[in-house]
Amino acid sequence: MANKISDETIEYVGILAKLELSGQEKEDAKADMEKMLDYIDTLNELDTDGIEPMSHVFPVKNVFREDVVTNGDGSAETLANAPLEKDQSFKVPKTIG
Repeated sequence: MANKISDETIEYVGILAKLELSGQEKEDAKADMEKMLDYIDTLNELDTDGIEPMSHVFPVKNVFREDVVTNGDGSAETLANAPLEKDQSFKVPKTIG
């Protein structure tokens, strides 16, 4: 293990994460973080020349589309069922005096 995490770093991470860690939890977190950093070092040893960076494992395309009305809002049909109508809206009895 080439990467060593200090006790101060674990304390700082605990404060940032708003965690109250026991002594054993701090030691476990320190060991886990050291293993993660060692793994990152292993990945950094790989030859990635000529390989394009990517943000996703699978191809991602833009799923957004133009917001086009295709069937209208149906307000005329809806208002046809209203008992009372005023200015293209439902007219209801007054409820507050």
